[in-house]
Amino acid sequence: MAGGLPVITLRGLNRALLHRQLLLERSDLTVPDAVDHLVGMQAQEPPAPYYGLWSRLRDFTPDSLGELVADGKVVRAPLQRATIHLVTAADHARVEPVLRAMLRRRFTSSPFRAVLAGLDPDELVREGARLLAERPRTRPDLGRALAERWPELDAESLGHAVTYLLPVVQLPPRGVWGRSGQAVWAQAARWLGAVGEHEDLAGFVRRYLAAFGPATVKDVQLWSGLTRLKDVLPGLGLRVLTDETGRELYDVPEGPLPDPDTPAPVRFLPEFDNVLLGHDDRTRVISTEDYRRGIVIGGKATLLVDGFVNGVWKLAQGLDVQVFRPLTDAQRADVLAEGERLLAFAGVGGEVRIAA
Repeated sequence: MAGGLPVITLRGLNRALLHRQLLLERSDLTVPDAVDHLVGMQAQEPPAPYYGLWSRLRDFTPDSLGELVADGKVVRAPLQRATIHLVTAADHARVEPVLRAMLRRRFTSSPFRAVLAGLDPDELVREGARLLAERPRTRPDLGRALAERWPELDAESLGHAVTYLLPVVQLPPRGVWGRSGQAVWAQAARWLGAVGEHEDLAGFVRRYLAAFGPATVKDVQLWSGLTRLKDVLPGLGLRVLTDETGRELYDVPEGPLPDPDTPAPVRFLPEFDNVLLGHDDRTRVISTEDYRRGIVIGGKATLLVDGFVNGVWKLAQGLDVQVFRPLTDAQRADVLAEGERLLAFAGVGGEVRIAA
């Protein structure tokens, strides 16, 4: 106890995160239920959610997600941190209203805003909505059409502005396993039938904690892109703990806290997985030394050994794994075995190669 609050260790935080992220043991959840539980999945790289779900779900196949994307039951949209996330269509209505004002603020601090100085954003949104009502468009196509109305302004900036300021989604085939396509944008209201209007910030924060907690206020803000939450969390009836440095951590009262000595299996995570992006202090899953390698912001796929990042991987006529620290014989065997399963999932031939 510290100051009357329970203390949770770094390994305790690691195991809690892995458990809630379905990485201690593969889950039997359905794909939609898993995506909802994780409050969406980072999808800047279209294949990333497939590898992320493969590492989390038992008997997961690419088609079990790809068919949902193709049918519009799972969508790709700018959400947390103004980056592309994969969410269920139903969850978009819950998540997007909470983040809508943040997305507008992100635009005002983006490099595109400077070249649109003096333009009424509401007028731009109306014109963008009209153009997207005609047909879905790529950003360049949208920008060129907007430039017909505002020929003195930069077309690229106009196209980007609308995708910040108007609730939009990216359409398939982009995001469907084994298929490729440009990022084509549509109004969320037209593709989904409606957009959410109820802003449930408290529910949003609780869901984050259920999937990523215990966490600090800064952790919630970093993951979501929201600000000014310091006075919000204390009023939500949350459990409060402290870490070994004395920082206060908030958590849902029922949030599981596994034994810190719980074995953690080898896991291959895709680039930009939210396990690595979900906290201001990432040491619960990656050391400061390894974070400074630039693998997180550089978007490299990572290898977890004993619950922590200990390498990177890529598929290239087999599976190349680079480890940062020596593996025990047992760990090496586990990396090889999980790597073979990854090759089978990806449909890639070749062998697993481990290098220091």
